[in-house]
This record gives sequence, structure tokens and C-alpha cells, in this order.
Amino acid sequence: MKIHKLIAGLFITSSLAYSFDLGSITKSVLENVNSTTKSAETSSLDNSTVSSGLKEALKVGVNYAVNTLGKENGYLNNKEVKIPLPENLAKVETVIRSAGGDKIANDLINSMNKAATTAAPKTAEIFIKSIENMSLDDAKKILAGNDNAATDYFQNNTTKSLTDMIKPIVQKTMEENNVAKYYDLANNFYKNNVKSYVDSSSVMGYAKNFGVDSYLPGSSEQNLDDYVTSKAIEGLFVMIAQKESEIRNSTAAQTTSILKQVFGK
Repeated sequence: MKIHKLIAGLFITSSLAYSFDLGSITKSVLENVNSTTKSAETSSLDNSTVSSGLKEALKVGVNYAVNTLGKENGYLNNKEVKIPLPENLAKVETVIRSAGGDKIANDLINSMNKAATTAAPKTAEIFIKSIENMSLDDAKKILAGNDNAATDYFQNNTTKSLTDMIKPIVQKTMEENNVAKYYDLANNFYKNNVKSYVDSSSVMGYAKNFGVDSYLPGSSEQNLDDYVTSKAIEGLFVMIAQKESEIRNSTAAQTTSILKQVFGK
């Protein structure tokens, strides 16, 4: 009797273990089937549909980015893309503000973000042109990639040309918004009100040994142009990536028939 019970117990335990393993295996199989099914669905789409769907998604993302960042205070009021002080000034921002430089720091931040916002709508044509030049192979790879695959491709392959084309726009708008003036004011404020204290203070003098003196901002306007241009483009990519992810994962964001056909689950 004991032997029968032992055998029965072993059978039940083995069955439970098998059931558990079977559940895991079933889940894995289903995941593979779903993945294979999605790949099959994608491969069943003709080349024109794949290409058109990807381009449509990017155009939607570009329009979203341009409209969002191109409105008043589009960069400034968006914590994800707001352009902060350049690194060399950001390192001493707290000291500048503590020394009474709040307005100067704010004016510089506001003017840089305003320049980026002014430039944003003018970038749409550049982005759209880049989208139209995307190859079919690129489109297929992007469709099979992660949520930000298209944006990553866009960023890796067009940043230089975008920079070359956008920079003059940023330079012009920065000039119109007195960015260089505010940058010079921040530089001079640091030199006259902060660095002089660092140099003359025996306490702060010790800090110089740890690199505080190297925080002195540079005076190159060209570097500032590059900085704002880079941040403006970076912000556009961030917003495009957000919309691309939405289109891939939310049926509500698939607002056209081609988007539903290519990205629908």
C-alpha cells in the first residue's frame, strides 16, 4: 500500500512538473508563432505598401515634432527637449544664480530656446526630402526593427546634412533673438562676478585645484551656434521617436489606412 501511495505521489508530482513545463513551453511556442505570424504578415505586404507605410509614419512624426516644437515656447516648456545652458556655463549655473545672475541665465536660456522654436517649422521640408530618399531595403529593415528604428535611421543618416542646412537658420534666428548678446553677458558676468571671487578667495582657491577654473566659459560664438543647432535637431528627433513608438504600438495613433495596414497588430 505504501508503495502504491509512493508511486501515486511521484506520478502526481511528475504530472504537475510536466504541466508547469508544458505551460512554459506553450507560452514560448505561442510567442514564436505570434512573431512568425507578424513576420509573415509583413512579408506578405508588397514593396510599395511597406515603403509607403514607413514614409507615412515618418511624415506623421515630423509633422508632430514640427508643430509641437514650433509653437510658442515649444522647446522652453517641454522638459524633454528644453535647451539648457551650454555645458561650460551649466557647470557654474548655480554659482552664477547665487551671485545675482538669475536674469542673465534665464535670458540666455529663453533666447536659445526661442531660436530653436523659430527654426523648427523651417526644418519640415528638409526632413520630408530625407524621408522621400529612403530606400526600400531601409524601409524593410526599419519595419522589422524596434520602436525607434526609423528615427534611429533618420538620426544616423541625416544629422550631418540637417546640421549643414539648419545651422544658417539657427544662426539667423539666434541673431534676431540676441542669443550672442546674452551669451556674452553670461560670460562677462561669470568673469567679473564669479571667477574674480574664485581667484581672490583663499577658500575657493582650493577648488581651483579640482578644475573649477576650467569652467570658465569660452567666447566662441561658432561653438554656441553648433550647440543650439545640435540641441534643436536632437529635440526634433526626440519628438519624432515618440510619435513613431505610438504608431507602432497604439491603434489610436494609426490614423490612416496605410498605417493600419503596415503597423496594425
